[in-house]
Amino acid sequence: MKFLDLAKIYIKAGDGGDGCVGFRREKFIEFGGPDGGDGGRGGDVVIECVANLNTLIDYRYQQHFKAERGINGMGRNRAGANGRDCIIKVPPGTVVLAENQETVLAEMTEAGQRFVVAHGGNGGFGNAHFKSATNQAPRHANPGLAGEEMTIWLRLKLIADAGLVGLPNAGKSTFLAAVSAAKPKIADYPFTTLHPNLGVVRAGDRDFVLADIPGLIEGAHEGAGLGTRFLGHVERTQVLLHLVDATQDDVAGAYRTVRRELKAYGGDLAKKKEIVALSKTDAIDADTLAQRVAELQKAARKKPLALSAVSGDGVKDALYALTREISRAQAHDAEDAASARPWRP
Repeated sequence: MKFLDLAKIYIKAGDGGDGCVGFRREKFIEFGGPDGGDGGRGGDVVIECVANLNTLIDYRYQQHFKAERGINGMGRNRAGANGRDCIIKVPPGTVVLAENQETVLAEMTEAGQRFVVAHGGNGGFGNAHFKSATNQAPRHANPGLAGEEMTIWLRLKLIADAGLVGLPNAGKSTFLAAVSAAKPKIADYPFTTLHPNLGVVRAGDRDFVLADIPGLIEGAHEGAGLGTRFLGHVERTQVLLHLVDATQDDVAGAYRTVRRELKAYGGDLAKKKEIVALSKTDAIDADTLAQRVAELQKAARKKPLALSAVSGDGVKDALYALTREISRAQAHDAEDAASARPWRP
């Protein structure tokens, strides 16, 4: 299935049905009167979060969604039926944006969550609604109101506990394949990964979701390479694992390049907890490794981990480090949620 994380769609809620102008005319009934019913309400456009989707590919081929119009009112005081809602199903992690791509209308994070993005128009009143002692035979009814219509953007941000960042060919996909059942494409050329990949990782007695995104290069925030469009998929992570290729000469420069792009992107990515690691350590000798560790430690101001996804050296240490940071972040979030609840005696 092709991965699609951004879609532009046009939505239109249903118009309300018109009210009816009708009069009661029956044999042997001396006094008739107005009996026009009200029109039905137009259907809403509803965004629904479902668990069995992981891409927005459905909205590449269909971009127009319209809810059903309300049925007009009829005589004998018969009200029109309401129009059926239009349900737009999206995967967890979808953000609903206005046409300017800046205003957030809703964030769909849990399966079963629903949000009415466009409301249907109310039905018009029939002439029976206007009957009074001074106007016993009204000959007018209201038309139905128009439903809301707009263009919106759907942007998918994958929900993961930890994210992998680094330059192209830093070993991110190899690491994900080694620690999970995910099968990302792996090759010896840059930009092998063209879309994000998710894998479920088990460390000890704890499971967490790890996201691998395409590599960043210098100038990614200006559109170089694949740009920063995929960085949104690690915005919701608790911790980042920054992999630096140990086989390159300037490991400090590679680290700073990615950090600059994270800062330029925004979204508080530069403030997230970061674990720095040298990858592909099986491809260099011990003296070179010690030198690269010292260079990277000076640039990152923290001691980096050394690992090789091929040989398995240092992989468990990296997983347990990720697990510890995820546990701390979740405990902190739980404390914040508890403190936000109103106190009850």
